[in-house]
Amino acid sequence: MLKGIDPLLSPELLAVIAEMGHGDELAIVDANFPAAAIARRLVRVSASASEVLHAVLTLLPLDDFVEAPLTAMKVDGRPEETPEPVREFQEAADAAERRKVKMARIDRSAFYDRAKNAFAVVATGELRLWGCVLARKGVIRPD
Repeated sequence: MLKGIDPLLSPELLAVIAEMGHGDELAIVDANFPAAAIARRLVRVSASASEVLHAVLTLLPLDDFVEAPLTAMKVDGRPEETPEPVREFQEAADAAERRKVKMARIDRSAFYDRAKNAFAVVATGELRLWGCVLARKGVIRPD
């Protein structure tokens, strides 16, 4: 435990987000996602995906060089539906960035392809379906 650091941010996850560079993506995925088969680097956190995203965004800046620094999975057969985890991802990002953050939505197979190229995959204990998001790291500008 560290003072001021969310306890969901394990030493492994802290190392991953510290090692990421501008433009790298972090996939935060639900319990059904084939994380071990897809991940280049795999970290496990026993919490909901939205709780993990909220914790990550306390330290990770979102990329403001791109239109949509977050990307969530569309619901198969119902692409206009916005599942609860996705609504929570939006709320977490808007609060962390103190602005409205654009989130793209892509189909499941495209999400899997992007996750294969992500810097790391965080497998969560999220049991709700469609609880997967990609977060693109931004920069921290000098004062």
